[in-house]
This record gives sequence, C-alpha cells and structure tokens, in this order.
Amino acid sequence: MTATRLEIDLNALAHNVAYLKSQIAPEIKMMGVVKAFGYGSDAVAVALKLQDLDLAYLAVAYVPEGVALRKAGVRLPILVLHPQPENFQLLLEHCLEPSLYSPRLLKSFIAFAKAEQQKNYPVHIKINTGLNRLGFWENDVDFIADQCQQTTAVKVASIFSHLAASEDPKERPFTLHQISSFKNSAQTLCNTLGYQPFLHQSNTSAILNYPEAHFDMVRTGIGMYGYGNEARYDAILKPVASLYTTISQIHQIEPGESVGYNRAFKASTYMKTATLPLGHADGISRSLGNGKGHVVIAGKKAPIIGNVCMDMIMVDITGIPCKEGDQVVVFGADHKASALAEEAATISYELLTAISQRVKRVFIGHPQNS
Repeated sequence: MTATRLEIDLNALAHNVAYLKSQIAPEIKMMGVVKAFGYGSDAVAVALKLQDLDLAYLAVAYVPEGVALRKAGVRLPILVLHPQPENFQLLLEHCLEPSLYSPRLLKSFIAFAKAEQQKNYPVHIKINTGLNRLGFWENDVDFIADQCQQTTAVKVASIFSHLAASEDPKERPFTLHQISSFKNSAQTLCNTLGYQPFLHQSNTSAILNYPEAHFDMVRTGIGMYGYGNEARYDAILKPVASLYTTISQIHQIEPGESVGYNRAFKASTYMKTATLPLGHADGISRSLGNGKGHVVIAGKKAPIIGNVCMDMIMVDITGIPCKEGDQVVVFGADHKASALAEEAATISYELLTAISQRVKRVFIGHPQNS
C-alpha cells in the first residue's frame, strides 16, 4: 500500500447523493459540482459515478476542467460556472454550457455563437442576488431578454443564482431576501423571453434548510463529498475522501531539544515523535503544528508539533503504542476533514481541495479496483 494516499470512496458518494435526493421532491433535478478536481478527490471518477447515479447536470469552474471530463467519456451536460472568452472555442468543441454573468460576456458569447453559425446553443444566466461575486443585477433583466431575443444563436437553458449564507441561521432574513429577489428576477426574465428556462439557486445547505429555494434543480458540492456544514448532517453524510500516511521514523526527544525548522517546538520533558511523509506541498497547511491540529495513530490523537515542512510533518506519539511503518489517519470517517480544518482555522472545502495531485488516489467502489 502506498505510504501516503487519498482513498476515494465512491460508495460513500452514492450514499450522500441518495440522502440529498431524499431531501428534494422527485421531479427536482440535481447538479453535481465537480470543480477543483472534484473538491480535491478525482473529478473524472466522481463525474463518471454521478453519471451512473443519473444526475441531470455537472458543474465545473473553468472550461479546461470540463474538457478533461469530456475526454474521459463524461456525457452529462456540463455547466461552466466561470468561463472566459478566450476559451469559447474550446467550450464549443466539447459541448460545454457557459454561465453568462455580465453584459460583456453575454454580448461576447452571442457574437461568437453567431460567427460559429450556432442555433439555440444552451447558455445559463446568472443573477446576482447579494453574494456580489458574479452575476447580472436585477435591472439587467430587460437587457438580457433584448440580447437573447435578437438572435437564434443561443437559447437560455437556465436562470440561476447563488446563496451567500444558507448554512447560517442568523442570516435567514438575508437568505429569504435572496430567494425572493431571485424569484422576481427570474419570473420577469421568463415572461419577457416567452419561454421557461429551468431555475436553480440552492447549494448543499439550501437543499437541507430552504425547500422553498429548490425550484427546478438543486446544486450540491460539499454535501456530495460528505459535509453538510452542520453537525447533524455531518453525522448522516459519509466522507468520500480519506487521507492516510505512515510513520517513516520515530525519535526519542529529550527535554530542551527542538523539533523541526526554526526550532518552533521545544520539548519540556522526555517524549517520542514520529515523522510522517507529507507536508505543505501535499496540502497540509503551515497554519497547523505547534499545538494546532492532530492525526490519529492506533486510535489515539497525535498532535502535530513544530512547523509543517514541505514534505514532512512531525507528531507527538508519547504514550501511543506504534512503530515505524504503522498507518496514520490524517482525516477520514472517524477524524473528519471538517474537524482538522477547524483546528487550522479554515473550512473543510479548503483542506480538501488543497490535497496535492502528487498524493496517490486509491478508489473504493470503482471499476479501476475490480
């Protein structure tokens, strides 16, 4: 077995999708977000599994991510959330569908589609309802409709928006305002267009907390990968990615000796440390160490000590029965990435997506292992 590996459990993915589907009406479609290498796992393996699970759509951030899925045999419709004009030709060649979020991008893509003699090419209109990241404003609705009605090169497949704080009960009034704003803008646009694109606004937390925002389709990212942004949902969902490594070497440390760069940790008593073969080049943040974060060895917590190195971390194994070569759980089902992320003062999304591509991926429930 590879010393450091990221195990990707596609059976857990299926479990999570089934649970999330149970929270929506049968007629509502589901989009799986597989950007950022499938939230740090493996976008191709996840996308192919989601295709088997009959999801309606996939979503990626950038065109090259969608191209990689097409080359791997993914046939589902793929929404590109943040396309750039220089990639329009690549997008067209691989039948990807762009999110159009600004007057500049809308006009640019229509001109491109006309030049390529396209007819009714599917596009998705993003409305900004308060996240203030990407999206048209409410008062852009007439402009959008006018641009789309003047051409047969494109056709609006969906209208969508993104909630800013659907996981935060304190922000419920703001979230309800976003939902209402989206309903009004989307209905006005549909009326002006003269046809009904499908609507979607819900992310994972809205799937769980705001049924009134389910509309025609919901999008799930972090929930598919096993995290629901709340302890009650984390207890139901199963982590898809588990990071394991092994003990490379064990040291006996005397009082006053230091461990790691800059002598950031100094022993106050006799102790044992283990060196593990992964570091910040593998996605283990330098914000960990020196009292922040731990791994699990033989079922016990082993605190990360000293500064995280590029390729190694050191942990305190005093009192833990273990030996060189033993397995170490960095995060997984019993030591979730959300808990380790909290110790690093970040979120599970960042920890998961930071895992380097040099870490070997090992699949569970995937044809590659059969």
